[in-house]
Amino acid sequence: MSEVRGHGPRAALRRRNRRLRWTLIACVTVALAYAARGWWLDRHWVSTDDAFVAGHVLGVEAQTAGTVVEILAEDTQAVAAGQLLVRLDGRHAEIGLRQAEAELADAVRRIAALAAKRDTLRQRLAVRGAALAAVRHDLNRMRLAIDEGAVSEQQVQNAEDKIRELEAAEFEVGAEQTELAAQLGTTDIAEHPAVELAKQRLRRAYLEYRRREVRAPVAGVVAKRKARVGDSVQPGIALLTIVAVDRLWVEANVPENRIAGIRPGLQAEIRVDAYPDRLYHGRVEGLLPGTGSVFALLPTDNATGNFIHVAERVPVRVVLNNEELAERPLQPGLSTLTRIELVADDRQTPRQSLVDTTAVEYRTMIYDDELAGVEEAIASIVAANRR
Repeated sequence: MSEVRGHGPRAALRRRNRRLRWTLIACVTVALAYAARGWWLDRHWVSTDDAFVAGHVLGVEAQTAGTVVEILAEDTQAVAAGQLLVRLDGRHAEIGLRQAEAELADAVRRIAALAAKRDTLRQRLAVRGAALAAVRHDLNRMRLAIDEGAVSEQQVQNAEDKIRELEAAEFEVGAEQTELAAQLGTTDIAEHPAVELAKQRLRRAYLEYRRREVRAPVAGVVAKRKARVGDSVQPGIALLTIVAVDRLWVEANVPENRIAGIRPGLQAEIRVDAYPDRLYHGRVEGLLPGTGSVFALLPTDNATGNFIHVAERVPVRVVLNNEELAERPLQPGLSTLTRIELVADDRQTPRQSLVDTTAVEYRTMIYDDELAGVEEAIASIVAANRR
């Protein structure tokens, strides 16, 4: 037999089978080790790729009617809080302001005229009272002299008629005085209700005049500019959008069977598809009090039709680290892979929230001084027309 032991086709087949068997064992071992490692490392983490970057996306709307005459901010431009963005034509607003000023001056003059008339009626009432007293005095003397024949009964009758006439005139003046007192009240001319109403109309007109200049409520980046020069806008019409990029968070939609251990304050790791080599860090701020289907435009009604169980997802808010955002900015809407580390922590409950509403994105002070200067104008108009 010429075949040498260990070098024939059968020996080669056995060696190949043995190598394949060891290769298969090695692959299974590596797979099991990797699975064990993944289970051991990930068992304290909750991961979801149904997560997106969110932020303060603020719509800037027109607050008064007018025509766009100037646009001072464009998409991608950074703007500061209070910066002028769009200017509207101010002709109609100026006409309304001048009309309100004239109405205030007219109201002051009318009340001042009523006050002057009240003084006149007071003098007329004093004159009527003096005349009535004189006639009554003459009547008393006539009654004493009638027995002596010094006066006639006709003279006495005329005096009595004159007294009744003067009493009626006195009552008429008193009624007018009462009416004026009801109209004027006890307040000063500047505080009269009619003048106060005119003041409020002037303040509203002044506000309309000031708001023809549309300013940024907060700092951010301009996006989705819709306003164009020549557009006729009404209050509530969207002009542009401002995105506050300095404070962002992730809306991580976690399956309902994984939310039991999530608490506010837990740390999270975020990978963004736009920067796969960059790891962002965050912190859980809170859990929304409902699944996404509850807040849908058309909520599902499981009591109708056939029911199919689908695992719902609960939105979890994870705030991003501001220092990392400063180094590598993100935009709302980006997809992320978010992992939340589950650590035993009884300091917070799922119903608590760590959201900080004192941040600058939650308030604006650009409207605090909109009425600056109007009070001085009101005082000047009142002083000039109450004389």
